[in-house]
Amino acid sequence: MRTIYVDNAATTQVDEEVIEAMLPYMRSKYGNASSLHLFGREAYQGLEKARKQVADLLNASTKEIIFTSGGTESDNLAIKGIAHKLKEKGKHIITSNIEHPAVIEACQALASQGFEITYLPVDPYGIIDIDILRTSIKKETILISIMHGNNEIGTIEPIQEISEIAHEKEIIFHTDAVQTVGKIPLDMKKMNIDLLSISAHKIYGPKGVGALFKKEGVILEPLIHGGGHEQGFRSGTENVVGTVGLGKAAELSRSRMLEDSKKMSIMRDNLIEKVTTEIEESYLNGHPKFRLPNNAHFRFSGIEGESLLLSLDEKGIAASTGSACSSKKLLPSHVLMALGLNEVQAHGSLRISLGRNSEETDIEYIHNSIKEMIVRLREISPLWKKQKI
Repeated sequence: MRTIYVDNAATTQVDEEVIEAMLPYMRSKYGNASSLHLFGREAYQGLEKARKQVADLLNASTKEIIFTSGGTESDNLAIKGIAHKLKEKGKHIITSNIEHPAVIEACQALASQGFEITYLPVDPYGIIDIDILRTSIKKETILISIMHGNNEIGTIEPIQEISEIAHEKEIIFHTDAVQTVGKIPLDMKKMNIDLLSISAHKIYGPKGVGALFKKEGVILEPLIHGGGHEQGFRSGTENVVGTVGLGKAAELSRSRMLEDSKKMSIMRDNLIEKVTTEIEESYLNGHPKFRLPNNAHFRFSGIEGESLLLSLDEKGIAASTGSACSSKKLLPSHVLMALGLNEVQAHGSLRISLGRNSEETDIEYIHNSIKEMIVRLREISPLWKKQKI
């Protein structure tokens, strides 16, 4: 059976060059990066090479890269680290109601400790209202955290403008860029971002490792205390193997980004056009223009998303209905609900997220399979039959 993987927003296949770069640090260069002997020095050199590779991808300084266990820890370190460091100045944080659970639940945890959280609404395309952001800022506001690219619907937020607004008021700005790093050029020297989260397994690196860009001069309260690793911001014996993988993945992303993104954008647009013009009552979720180059997020009337997902799996197509972090929950997506959809509409969604290895021939097969399964599922759907009476 033909198999096609189009769930790259959930995770990507580790690139062969990344695997090759990691292997020596499992076989021979296995020392503790804090040790002074040869094995330790070799591990430390691998760690610092990776730090430079990540810094180069972001046009940042190596001093501004803190290695973590992934995007979730990076988000938590940024949000809670600023909150606890600046709580004497103020206890108000602004975010949006379509953020990744790592951001939303970090903010909820802070709310239980007395912090005030403002969740900005979004328009039907998933874009925050800049005017509402401006009016939400208070004297006590210490942090604004708005994601760059949404992991479900693919909408890209105007973070450059948001950053400028934050700095006009001397407020720290954090962005979860897990979905955009490696797909969209990011320049930390030009964009004036204070904190930015990265995850290796979204850019063809290993799972369980990520990074937080922290602009020089920004001070955080550490979440993990111990031996003072990562400039004292993230204690714990360094994951040298994973970090080397992240570094190599960052290097490859830097060299392949424009080519990969152009290729994926063409395939994405082709799929969107085919689906929305040839399948009755099919709709694109997210912004039609300001979206991730690899993301096509649909909803279909009269269809239950999980049923469509399982039907496509039988055809060898691995996709998703939304965020992998909550894909086993039966609750409707908080992102789709924030767009103004009702529960029935939100449950009828499908996310196709293309990757570096996706091919144009896949698009025709995916489209034909979706079309076939929609017809089949609507034949037995009480919602569809009721709608057509």
